[in-house]
Amino acid sequence: MEERNVARFPRPVFNRIPNFEGADEAAHRLQELQVFQDAGTIKVNPDSPQKPIRESVLSIGKILVTPAPRLKSGFLLLNPNSVPKSAFSYASTIKGAFQYGKQIDLTDLPRVDLIIVGSVAVSLDGARIGKGGGYSEIECGILRELNLIDDKTPIATTVHEIQITEKIPTEEHDMPIDIIATPRRIIETKTGYPRPKGIFWEKVTEKMLQEIPVLKKLKEMKHAI
Repeated sequence: MEERNVARFPRPVFNRIPNFEGADEAAHRLQELQVFQDAGTIKVNPDSPQKPIRESVLSIGKILVTPAPRLKSGFLLLNPNSVPKSAFSYASTIKGAFQYGKQIDLTDLPRVDLIIVGSVAVSLDGARIGKGGGYSEIECGILRELNLIDDKTPIATTVHEIQITEKIPTEEHDMPIDIIATPRRIIETKTGYPRPKGIFWEKVTEKMLQEIPVLKKLKEMKHAI
């Protein structure tokens, strides 16, 4: 992406979900899908290339759930009725989400109708590579543990065409993609990869629990049942 100059700020794009030329067009294609139109609550990652989607969610009048970076502050909920229309663009940034959104407790999270994630690379059969921290998988694992998503909850991503690759190796905790939106087209992967049923607790370390307070709280909630 750097070599072909299809990357946008922030650059260089290494070690992050890369922003790309045409992110707005990819977001618009995704927004036109019936699955987007029908969703009442949409979870979108906080990275730069998905900012146009977060702004669309608010502009159309839907509830936006977005995780704080690295989940350090858990999840933020933005209700478009509580955000001035003139502030939708700013509210769709990380700083704006903290200003206009509400840090929401796990017990108050709403059911999510559509999940949109950022990707470093995706394959046509629905495999995905993130930036390596596993946060998207943890976020979805938390929602699954809380029964706020299920196997039928659609998962989409927006990428540049150059980010689509032929084959990506997968692991059991990886989250498959149902819909790929690029500036040029929509791809329905019809993925056959299994979807994780929750958090793989055996892979969660004490360090992770300390760094991700909502994960620690979820564990405590599960033990309290």
